[in-house]
Amino acid sequence: MSWTAPVRPDWVVAINAGNVVPIAEEAALPLARDALLGEARARLGVSDGGIADFGFDEFDADSFIEPLDRVLAALEAEAALTPMGRWMTRRFVLRLLEVRLQLAAYVRTDPGVRDEPIDAPLFVAGAPRTGTTILHALLAADPAHRVPLGWELLRPVPPPDADQARFAVDPRVDLADRELILPQTVVSGLLAIHEYGGRRPKECLSAMSFTFLSEEFTARYRVPSYEAWLADCDMTPAYGMHKLVLQVLQRRMGPASWVLKSPVHLHSLPTLFRVYPDARVAVTHRDPLALLASLTSLIANLRWAHSDEVDFRDIGEAHARRWRRTLDALVVGSEQNALPATQLHHSRYAEFVKDALDVVARLYDRFDRPFSADVASRLRDALESRPQGEHGAHEYSFDSLGLDVDAERAAFRRYQQTFDVPDEA
Repeated sequence: MSWTAPVRPDWVVAINAGNVVPIAEEAALPLARDALLGEARARLGVSDGGIADFGFDEFDADSFIEPLDRVLAALEAEAALTPMGRWMTRRFVLRLLEVRLQLAAYVRTDPGVRDEPIDAPLFVAGAPRTGTTILHALLAADPAHRVPLGWELLRPVPPPDADQARFAVDPRVDLADRELILPQTVVSGLLAIHEYGGRRPKECLSAMSFTFLSEEFTARYRVPSYEAWLADCDMTPAYGMHKLVLQVLQRRMGPASWVLKSPVHLHSLPTLFRVYPDARVAVTHRDPLALLASLTSLIANLRWAHSDEVDFRDIGEAHARRWRRTLDALVVGSEQNALPATQLHHSRYAEFVKDALDVVARLYDRFDRPFSADVASRLRDALESRPQGEHGAHEYSFDSLGLDVDAERAAFRRYQQTFDVPDEA
């Protein structure tokens, strides 16, 4: 089995052929830093105060310039964007710049937001395709938890209204829907892999993207120079921004018991614990050979939304390298007690498939959270409301990656033995 690019809708074919003039003209604009900064200001009606407009507190204005320049250069030189891909990418970057401007302005007018307590947040931080999405959804079913929705992470300013009626109809929901759902219409079959939407819980990675230190770029685009640079970056600014976004989101609603999720946290656990010293982290484990095949399929489809040039085997090799490094670091951190063991909970995908509620109950017990009969009932209802294959089957195979199964099995053996992860592939 090998990956086959999905058929694009006729309207996407027309855009990529240059037949939709307004989109073609916008897509043809260069992804140039100064022009994008200027347009972000113009969209918000902000007069040009220089780079300082985008900076605040420890997020000095210059700190985001190098990441922005690196990702823009990689997008131009390496990503091979189609007109549709360029148009979506330009809108994506502009939204990040606009919201960074809004965050900076908000902090200047309400500096007390930085004192909002983010107490003992719970992070779901397993590798991709290990059950993190369903675990996050189950935790979201507990009314004691607050899980950020897509629209909140994409457009957190101004803080959401505490009035639930107004919260439900916030106009930012529709703005986020347009951005999050569009790739699912550009690439048929993407819904079978992962579903997005403004009202759905979303990976908190999006809160880090306002620093331009983010794997949102490496997932959507082939940008190897930026990817290599990002892998060795100090992610403290990204986690500082992550915390600020949560502080803004809870400013009008009061302190919350946050539940957050993204596989990228597994790459940066020491940094996460420095920024959130009392964090709790649920680490999900699965046979790396199984997750690599599924992850590569997801990334290939995301990139196909933006480019005609998608190298399935190159994606598989890159993620094999990335996850060997990360899972080895997790083993070392655990063996050397470099991570706070009492703040970690480990579970395996096989256990979750067998009895998801038992895994969640043990997680609650680990972190001294009440798991009442009412909570169990709510989680059971949430689990039963998620039918498998609702949007079609997601088919993938390790064989299609072109990797040596014995070599990869050996490379991940220490990790599997340390965390008792069974073979699947």
